[in-house]
Amino acid sequence: MRHDDLIRAHLEALFTADGSGRLVSVNEPGGGVAPRFFLGRTRDGLVWAVRRDLEPGLAADLETLAESVPPGLDPEWVDRVSHSFLTVLARDAPVQRTWTGPAFAFPRELPRADGAIAVTPDNAAVLARYLADWLLDAEQGVPMAALLQGADAVSVCCSVRVTDRAHEAGVETHPDFRGRGHAARVVAEWAREVRARNRIPLYSTSWENHASLNVARKLELVHYGSDFHAT
Repeated sequence: MRHDDLIRAHLEALFTADGSGRLVSVNEPGGGVAPRFFLGRTRDGLVWAVRRDLEPGLAADLETLAESVPPGLDPEWVDRVSHSFLTVLARDAPVQRTWTGPAFAFPRELPRADGAIAVTPDNAAVLARYLADWLLDAEQGVPMAALLQGADAVSVCCSVRVTDRAHEAGVETHPDFRGRGHAARVVAEWAREVRARNRIPLYSTSWENHASLNVARKLELVHYGSDFHAT
C-alpha cells in the first residue's frame, strides 16, 4: 500500500467518523470524544480530519493550513507548524491536550516469536495473574498474543482499535518482566494473527514513549507516517 493509504487506514482505526468523514469518537469500547483535529503526514501525502461539532469557518481555516504542510517524515515538522493549528483551535476553546507520534507498518517478513502464543477465549485464563485487565479483550476474540512465564502471561499484544481493513496494536508487559525483549516478541506474533485474518497490522506510539519506539526498532518496522492531533 502507498503510505498515504496506510495513514488513512490508521486514522480510520483510531477514530470513528460520520458520513461526511468528520470525527466522532475514539474507536474502542467506551471510547471518549475524538480530537478536534487530526493531521497525518507521509512521504506520499497528507490526510486530515476535523471533529463533527467544529464550526464550519474554523474547520475551513484548519483545512487551509493543512493544505500548506508539505509531505515528508521528518519529526521536526510538528514543532514548525503546530502553533498555527493550535492558534486556530483556541479561537473556539482552549486546547486541552495534543499528541504527536510516528506510525509504523510491518515488513513482509517477521522474526519468529519464540515462546509467544495466540490467546483465545479458550485459554484466556493465562492472563489472570499479571494481565487481568486484558481478559475482556481476549473474551471478544480479537487477535491477541502473549508471552508466558510458566503458566502465566507476562506480556501481551492485542488489537485495540479495529476496522474491516486494519488493526492497531496495544501492548503491555507487567512491570516485573520488562526490559527482557518480551514486547517485541508478542507484537510480532500478534501481527501474524492479524495477517491470518486478512487485515493490516499497524503500530503507533508517541515520540516520548522510548520503550515503544525500541520495539519498532527491534522489529525493523516501516515508519510510513506521523500524526498530530489536538483536542
